[in-house]
Amino acid sequence: MSSFQRLLPHKQEEEPCNKDKIELKMIIGRYPSVKQVTDTQRISMVKEIFSTITGKYDFLNHFLSLWQDVIWRRFAVNKMRFFKTFRFLDVATGTSDLAIQAALRHKNIRVTGLDFVQEMLVLGKKKVKRKNLSKRIRMLNGDALNIPFPPDSFDVSGIAFGIRNIPDKIDALKEMTRVVVPGGQVMVIEMSFPGTPFFRRIYYIYLKVILPSLARVFSPNPDAYHYLGDSIMNFPSASDFAHKMELAGLVDVKYYPLTLGVTYLYIGYKNDS
Repeated sequence: MSSFQRLLPHKQEEEPCNKDKIELKMIIGRYPSVKQVTDTQRISMVKEIFSTITGKYDFLNHFLSLWQDVIWRRFAVNKMRFFKTFRFLDVATGTSDLAIQAALRHKNIRVTGLDFVQEMLVLGKKKVKRKNLSKRIRMLNGDALNIPFPPDSFDVSGIAFGIRNIPDKIDALKEMTRVVVPGGQVMVIEMSFPGTPFFRRIYYIYLKVILPSLARVFSPNPDAYHYLGDSIMNFPSASDFAHKMELAGLVDVKYYPLTLGVTYLYIGYKNDS
């Protein structure tokens, strides 16, 4: 048995029926703003949204970002450093794009993709198989707030375009920090609302008008893209989010603006003392 196979996750308890999810399904039209729902409702809303858009998810990500999302992930993967476990944890892996890019770039690592939306994992597993990476990448159903691995299990943990969907961002960052080795990296790729006034106006029109209009053509759940725009506009500024990473216990936190600041890569390190 390989060391990768021996690193087994803890058994997960079955998720209880969530009353808030039932209540959310009564909402007609657009999903409510992230400011108007409880944390529990938001988690249910996110799970519902991502279980309904899997079919066109990858295409829309690439198309709506003008294929910049591929470049953003590549930039992050090139900054990953593996030195002890040679394992990478991709939190909120979705359809496994970051996991796949990491495995292709770093030939000597093993990757675990974690997500709580089963529909996304099914699609992700198919992509992993098509890339002949099934022996190096495994996909697990799990919660970012309760990562099913012991401390010091990975050299790098990362999350791409998922942290804004988690209400308790600091707790998620603490979990991502817990499972990396001392000196290991925690990496976050996330979209943001630009700081330049002129570009903010343009981006606002894109998020509120153009994005939902395009989604109506391609997505089976176009209302999900109203949520996308809303979640981006309500995400903390780069400096504020970097501070959250520090509050989670990370040190030497840096952030890199990508494509005029519509996306940032954040990197922090687990204290090795």
